[in-house]
Amino acid sequence: MPDAARPDEKNASVSAGGPGGIAHWIGVDWGTTHLRATVLGEDGAVLAEYVSGDGTSRLGQDGFEPALLDLVGAHLAPDRATPVVACGAVGSRQDWQEAPYRSVPCAPVEPDTMVEVPTADPRISLRIVPGLCQSAPADVMRGEETQIAGFLARHPGWDGVLCLPGTHSKWAQLSAGEVVSFQTFMTGELFALLGGQSVLRHGIAAEGWDDAAFRQGLEDAQARPERLAAQLFRLRAETLLRDLGGTAARARLSGLLIGAELAAARPYWLGQEVVVIGASEVAEAYRAALATQGLRAAVVSGRDAALAGLAVAAGLLRGRAA
Repeated sequence: MPDAARPDEKNASVSAGGPGGIAHWIGVDWGTTHLRATVLGEDGAVLAEYVSGDGTSRLGQDGFEPALLDLVGAHLAPDRATPVVACGAVGSRQDWQEAPYRSVPCAPVEPDTMVEVPTADPRISLRIVPGLCQSAPADVMRGEETQIAGFLARHPGWDGVLCLPGTHSKWAQLSAGEVVSFQTFMTGELFALLGGQSVLRHGIAAEGWDDAAFRQGLEDAQARPERLAAQLFRLRAETLLRDLGGTAARARLSGLLIGAELAAARPYWLGQEVVVIGASEVAEAYRAALATQGLRAAVVSGRDAALAGLAVAAGLLRGRAA
C-alpha cells in the first residue's frame, strides 16, 4: 500500500508573503503521525505551510502548544490572538483536549460544537473541530469530517460516497449536506503491521511498486475474501520457495488488503458515485482498485480538502462572532 508522507523533521514550503508574513488565521491538521500547519493571510492566500513529525502519538500533554508554536510562532501578531482551527487526533480523549464526537446524521462541521482550548500564549486562540460517531454499527472518525466539509464546500449539493483512505480508511455516505453513515477499515494500519512486524516483514520491500502484483492481490482477495489469512501467508511461502521479490510482495500485500476492504465495503460503492480523497499515491491505488470493478472514481487531494474544511470551520466561527 503506498504510504502517505510521514515526515520526521520540520520542513516548510513558503509562498506569497514570505516566511515572516503575519497570519490572519491558521489551519492545523494534527494526526497521530504528523502535524501540518497552514498560515493564511486576510485574503485567504497561503503564506506558509509547515509539516513536522510531531504527531499526537509523540507528544505528552505539555508538548502540544510548544510543538505548534515552534512551527507558526514567527507568523503571530504580538498584539492580538490569532485564530487557530485544528482537526484530527489532537481532539481525542488522550491528546491535547477532547472534542466530543457528534452523532451522524449531521453536517460534517458545525460552529457551536467546536471546542476552545486554553493556551498559555495569548497570541493564539485555538479551537478544535470535533469528530463524528455512529452508534450502530459503532464507528468513529476524527479529521475526515473536516475533509468532507471541504469537499462539500467545493461541491455543494453533491450526494454520493466518499472514500478516504489512510491508516484507517473511511467510506462515508453523503446526502443533503450531511454525513448519513460511514464505515472504517484498518487497512493502512494492517499493511504497516504485517509488512513491518509480522513474519512477512522478511520478504516485504520498504518501498517500490509492481502493478501486476497489486492487481493479482486485488483479484485474489475479491474472489475469495474469506481466504485472506491464507493468502497472506502465501506471500511468505512464495518468498521462500519461488523467490517472490520484495517489491512484488509489497504490492500484492497492498492488493490483498485493499481488495478485502472493497469486498466488505461493496454496499457503499456498488452503483454509487464515488470520490476518493487522500494523499496522491494511496488515493490512486484505491482509484485503480475501484476501476477493476468498473467504477470510475474521481480523486481529490486530501491536503486540499482538509484545508478547505478548516477554512469552512474558520468562516463559521467568524460568522458566529459577527
